[in-house]
Amino acid sequence: MIPAIDLKDGECVRLRQGRMEESTVFSADPVAVANQWVDAGCRRLHLVDLNGAFAGNPVNGDIVKAIALAHPKLPIQIGGGIRDVNIIEAYLQAGVAYVIIGTQAVRDPDFVTQVCRDFPGRIIVGLPHYCGFGR
Repeated sequence: MIPAIDLKDGECVRLRQGRMEESTVFSADPVAVANQWVDAGCRRLHLVDLNGAFAGNPVNGDIVKAIALAHPKLPIQIGGGIRDVNIIEAYLQAGVAYVIIGTQAVRDPDFVTQVCRDFPGRIIVGLPHYCGFGR
């Protein structure tokens, strides 16, 4: 099991039926939540920048970087708004282990080929909800 932290407006949330306007805040301190998962023994952490996913570019990147800095040995994977090489490079340089490409993978499969070559073993492709999976 890989625990997940969904980030919205700098907080840990859960969306109701994928709707940004219907979210429940679980914590205002994502780094503390990550610490709790690490203390509980997690060996990997999944982060989602929900604002980034909707905006098309990262919004909660500073929080992701803070979690990676706090836990440099923990493999962290991040998704949400990752649609260009510069964003991937920034996350990897910040200490994130894996970057999840979703919307951009559907829009531009050649992009996936390129980034998999550029960052071998560091790219995960996730199928976005709007593809109809999981419904």
